[in-house]
Amino acid sequence: MTDAPPASPVPPAALRALPHAQLATTVRGSVLRLARRLRQEKAEADVGDAQMAALGYVFQAQPLTIGALTEHEGVTPPSMNRTVGKLVEAGFVMRRVDEADRRRVVLETTEAGAAFVVETRRRRDAWLAPRLAALSPDERRTLADATEILRKLTRS
Repeated sequence: MTDAPPASPVPPAALRALPHAQLATTVRGSVLRLARRLRQEKAEADVGDAQMAALGYVFQAQPLTIGALTEHEGVTPPSMNRTVGKLVEAGFVMRRVDEADRRRVVLETTEAGAAFVVETRRRRDAWLAPRLAALSPDERRTLADATEILRKLTRS
């Protein structure tokens, strides 16, 4: 006897019949495939997706407390401490005492961390820019509008 997966409370066909469900499926699939493809353009290093996201935000918003980084990434403090620990171990992030409040620790990217972020962004832009250039002006305008809508969705 094989273990069958638990039955879904709502069959997949019924889910697709719900208002906006097919659009949700299509958007989700497209965004995931694009994100996966862009992640492949990361600079060479053993840095996971969560680490890359945290490193990118530290690079952008430094100096930054672990609390602010945790809130921005929407993860638990222990999870963020592990992520930051790996980035420190890799030589991409350094911790230092906040001069304004010596009880706080702030994060900053190292030269290697900054170079990694810049190179990864360069590679991702190099992959994406020619594909965007191949679109018609109307398609690029539509994509710009869709990008604003996606930002709105992520903030909700």
